Amino acid sequence: MAPDMKIPVNYAEAAETLKKYLKLSGSPVAFRFATKKEEIPAGMEKLDNTIRHCSMVGLARKEGKIFYSTAENHECNGGAWSLGLKEITENLKNGDFYFKLGKFESSAACKRTIDRVPHLGTGDTYATMYAPLEKTPFDPQVVLIVANPWAMLKLAQSTLFRVGGRINAEFAGIQSVCADTCAQTYLTGKVNFSLGCDGSRKFSGIEDGEMVVGIPAEILPEITEALRIVAAAPGSKPAGK
Repeated sequence: MAPDMKIPVNYAEAAETLKKYLKLSGSPVAFRFATKKEEIPAGMEKLDNTIRHCSMVGLARKEGKIFYSTAENHECNGGAWSLGLKEITENLKNGDFYFKLGKFESSAACKRTIDRVPHLGTGDTYATMYAPLEKTPFDPQVVLIVANPWAMLKLAQSTLFRVGGRINAEFAGIQSVCADTCAQTYLTGKVNFSLGCDGSRKFSGIEDGEMVVGIPAEILPEITEALRIVAAAPGSKPAGK
């Protein structure tokens, strides 16, 4: 597979920095949308079962697995839709799905939320690719990190380190790992923090004390460079103290 980045990124070095300074329990996850089969690196294996996207992220994060998956591998219809693999189902589109799960006062409130969920166009994605960042055989478009709020604080400070400003996180308490931190980060090119939804906490191993963030791969060197500084700054509170 030909490199996709004009300026090469040392992903193994970036992963080491993220693990060290954020005190991660697992790996940062490299994620990429493949628009056609030819974009998948030679020898990269296809997932052999059907699970949720957030669970796929968990396989790369916790077990070090490298793989790709197509629409047939995606169990969660909402996730598959937001990632551009499947059409939106009627009960998700009209609000019935999350309304019946008790997440909203009315199906109208649910539909207002669904209408604003970040998503790629149906059929835009042939496959989704996953790998631990330190071993990725492809150039990721998004780097996903699951960590505690202290680590997220350091990432927020690293995001603002160079030019300052404010963090504008967008989330809705649903579709956290698929829509909030993969689709939205890819579409906007901006870091996005999310709380982790009920589904991802149930199926992908996100703990009660953890959150998730999506980082555009293009700015990974800038983030890691800043992280080394802000984590060691005199006013930086050490983890666990």
